[in-house]
Amino acid sequence: MSERRKVMAIDDTPENLRLVEALLGPAGYDVVTAASGRDGIARLPTERPDLLLVDLLMPEMTGFDVTKAIRGDEQWRHLPIIVITATGGADLVRALEAGADDFVAKPFDRNELLARVRSLIRVKSYYDTVQRQREELSRFFSPAIAELITSEEGKRLLEGHRRPVTVVFCDFRGFTQFSETVEPEEVLTVLRTYHQAMGELIAEYGGTLEHFEGDGMMVFLNDPIEVPDHEVAAIRMAIAMRDRFADLAAGWKKRGYDLGLGFGAAVGYATLGRIGYEGRYDYAAIGNVTILASRLSARAEAGQILISQRLNAALEGKVETQPVGELELKGMSRPVAAFSVTRALVPAAS
Repeated sequence: MSERRKVMAIDDTPENLRLVEALLGPAGYDVVTAASGRDGIARLPTERPDLLLVDLLMPEMTGFDVTKAIRGDEQWRHLPIIVITATGGADLVRALEAGADDFVAKPFDRNELLARVRSLIRVKSYYDTVQRQREELSRFFSPAIAELITSEEGKRLLEGHRRPVTVVFCDFRGFTQFSETVEPEEVLTVLRTYHQAMGELIAEYGGTLEHFEGDGMMVFLNDPIEVPDHEVAAIRMAIAMRDRFADLAAGWKKRGYDLGLGFGAAVGYATLGRIGYEGRYDYAAIGNVTILASRLSARAEAGQILISQRLNAALEGKVETQPVGELELKGMSRPVAAFSVTRALVPAAS
């Protein structure tokens, strides 16, 4: 075994606990013991076992009670449980219905016990690996998206596909002057506060953060998880980000920092998937829609959300906008009609 795994045995009979230690210890497992169900449950947070061996017939808190209590706690819901039974029959059925994963009969058969422990430890190892991947991905995606990407469907999405998305860019106004006049540590503090606040809203609205770029960021909605009315959701997110930033900026202004945030948004098809190299991958959206959103963001004033003509049409009756005319945008062969968002007209979905 490349990594020693921990088994907690819960039994009110000391001889049984010593026997479990004698059987599992030489096989490469760390064994901790508890003389009662209450003691075992109380020690879960400190011991953090990979598997439980639970005797069914114990005073005060039976193995049935222990199993039900653990399955009722979200933190331990996926902890494998093997019940130890000398009766079988109806008791075994009750234990499985309570949430036990497997059973061993008394007296122990060494080979049977080891086989059942190894089997469930493998399941737990796979679950732990997926959880670590999701925790790592959750630094970049919302929890729901991280869960999807670690699934079989998510693996297919990573290979590349096309889908309509709404892309939102935002970046600071006044950041260059700010960064040139204050200490680097203060710049980092401001950026971390900004990233934290915006990140919470991105997750709330189901957005995917493609990247931070110093004082700017790019977010898209409707991939890898489909978002109903993603055009409206994206603008609601931008409005919420604008309002949250205004609160932050008020505090910064008291310290002499004059900072604003401009937004650009567009809707259209993009090619999405994994880019990069082994050890450093990003999940990216590529297409004209991302370029247009970026260029609109560059032209937006502090507190302004500029959107494309196509996005404005999709928002009709749901978001109030005002035309700002045709804008000359970098890299665009002709002027682009743009609109400025003022407010949402329909209440957010509950």
